[in-house]
Amino acid sequence: MRICETRQLGLQPYATALAYQQSLHEARKRDEISDTLLLVEHPHVITFGRGANPANLLADEATRKQFNVELFETGRGGDVTYHGPGQLVGYPILDLAPDRQDVRKYVQDLQEVLVRTANDFGVTAEPRGGEHVGVWAGRDKLAAIGIRISRWVTMHGFAFNVTTDLRYFQMIVPCGIKGHGVTSLQQLTGKQFALSEVAERVTYHFGEVFNRSMLVAGS
Repeated sequence: MRICETRQLGLQPYATALAYQQSLHEARKRDEISDTLLLVEHPHVITFGRGANPANLLADEATRKQFNVELFETGRGGDVTYHGPGQLVGYPILDLAPDRQDVRKYVQDLQEVLVRTANDFGVTAEPRGGEHVGVWAGRDKLAAIGIRISRWVTMHGFAFNVTTDLRYFQMIVPCGIKGHGVTSLQQLTGKQFALSEVAERVTYHFGEVFNRSMLVAGS
């Protein structure tokens, strides 16, 4: 069983976390580090994927400035999404070679990790594919997924709404999907959960699903 080191970064600006993620991605491709799972929380930021439609950004520059929301273009797949306090963001840096070289299966495995995590907190969630890729509770999206894979090493990943202020999603058409809402563990359960508590369950299920021995950084 391969080792996967998990690192909880706390609250990090998107640009800082992206630069760190990119450095680890290059190091993993050179086989200088083990598989790594980064777990982080971002200040308010709207990000664009490679296939993003600019029309799905609804808030103008003045509004974004008023609410301290950054705008960032990324190299991940997918459309436009929002990250902010109360949302657990995961960036797996995994070498999928030689036995997991299947992009669709990788996305499905990420979904399974998040479905199991939601179940731990009393929420029944389900994965969906196509333009609705992510994890859903009824008509509302609980977690978004957007990835990039280079030489079979992954980066970017998922955003799981825990106690996220869902009003910020009104600034975008989330993931370019109209007619559906966004939800969180807090909204679905009426309870507040610490991100560290959710991160612990994500880490556990990540090890289960990806058959990795999870090692906390520094331990």
